[in-house]
Amino acid sequence: MSQSTELIAALKRLLKAQGKTYADVAQHLGLSEASVKRQFSRQSFSLRTLELICDLLQIELLELAQVAAQKQAGLSQLSEAQEAELVSQPKLALVAVCVLNHWPLQRIVSTYAISEAEAITHLLTLDRLGMIRLLPENRVRLRITRDFAWRPGGPIHRFFRSRVQSDFLDADFEQSGELLRFQQAMLSPADNLRLQQKIQRLLQEFAELHAEGVAFPGGQREGSALLIALRPWEPDVFAALRRGQQQSLSAPEQ
Repeated sequence: MSQSTELIAALKRLLKAQGKTYADVAQHLGLSEASVKRQFSRQSFSLRTLELICDLLQIELLELAQVAAQKQAGLSQLSEAQEAELVSQPKLALVAVCVLNHWPLQRIVSTYAISEAEAITHLLTLDRLGMIRLLPENRVRLRITRDFAWRPGGPIHRFFRSRVQSDFLDADFEQSGELLRFQQAMLSPADNLRLQQKIQRLLQEFAELHAEGVAFPGGQREGSALLIALRPWEPDVFAALRRGQQQSLSAPEQ
């Protein structure tokens, strides 16, 4: 896919993410809706037109290019050692999470107790790890794929898992933006596999919403976590009541 095609595809995704229509674009540009549709179909936008549409989306043209670039080849996963390096320094891990959420340098240092010099040092580390490219004026370009993921069971997963019960789940989940559901059922192996496939699609949508979220002003987004777990399971208090299990537990020692 050509760079211009990727750019228009990214523009469409961002418009959809904000609920903008061709009619909205037409009104903003002072053109007819039919004319806008033709331009999208032919991918015949001038640089000035792209800038105006980005203005409608409240993003910079550079940010649009960054969203488009995420579809290109990039890093899909870090090594075990690279992840271990990230979690060995809390501030480095924090800066990594911030840039993955498209935070600029100034927002990082104004929000957290990290000096600009510290943040730049950590950005240079992320550049060395291949996660970003540090550009002039300390701007950042992500160098990861849209399906970038932490290593299953790796240092990052262990870092967050250790905080799931003590921090993430320590809430009543009754506030706006919070949801907790627990459902139990009897599933065959085929049903389990089918459900796992649906979960993967949900996770993909979660990742896409994150990538498209760059279209929204930073203040409208907040850190969010999604926890999904599925496995064949029976509470131990129920398992202890299974016939045969009781007998083995109560059998006298020989």
